[in-house]
Amino acid sequence: MARFQLKSSRVLQAHLAGDTARAITGAMVAYEGDISFKSTGIGGSGGLGAAVKRRMTGESLQLMDMKGSGVVYLAKGAMEIQLVQLAGDKLSVESSSLLALDTDLRTDVAFAGLRGASSGQGLFTTTVSGNGTVALLSDGPMIALEVSPQYPLVVDPDAFIAHRGQVTQTFITDISWRNVIGEDSGEAFSLRFDGSGVVYIQPAER
Repeated sequence: MARFQLKSSRVLQAHLAGDTARAITGAMVAYEGDISFKSTGIGGSGGLGAAVKRRMTGESLQLMDMKGSGVVYLAKGAMEIQLVQLAGDKLSVESSSLLALDTDLRTDVAFAGLRGASSGQGLFTTTVSGNGTVALLSDGPMIALEVSPQYPLVVDPDAFIAHRGQVTQTFITDISWRNVIGEDSGEAFSLRFDGSGVVYIQPAER
């Protein structure tokens, strides 16, 4: 299995030793060694079924396979990068926040509820499941916030990146926090997460 390592907070190294890694198409900024690149198509690692879902839902995820021996340097828009380890669980992530992942991980499309309608990100989101490493992008250092039954979490949809664990997501209307910062025109929407898990956010709005 390929090994991911941060070269800096904004550059990811994919170390290959005759194996394969997967990344967003166009994320390669440099490479060393004997590496080949091949598009996996619109279905990514989810196969034909995921491709059909993506075409029907409009959820965009263009991936490429990187195969060979050497090191590939990956980056996107000088955004911050954070590695997340999955151990048989599932990560729900905005496709625009996904940079790279192990080929053992599977991607699919899931309904995002009204979160997408409020944030402009679409009604559907990408899921990544299995065992392996996922590299996520954020505008500024990514923040991981725990959700527990005693302490539900409310998040601005524009700051949301991903979530994992046994959490349920609901869509709420709350104009009070926008009134405080002077953005009281129109209706404000928030995401509430209940259960047990982790929600990843960025310190900036889309």
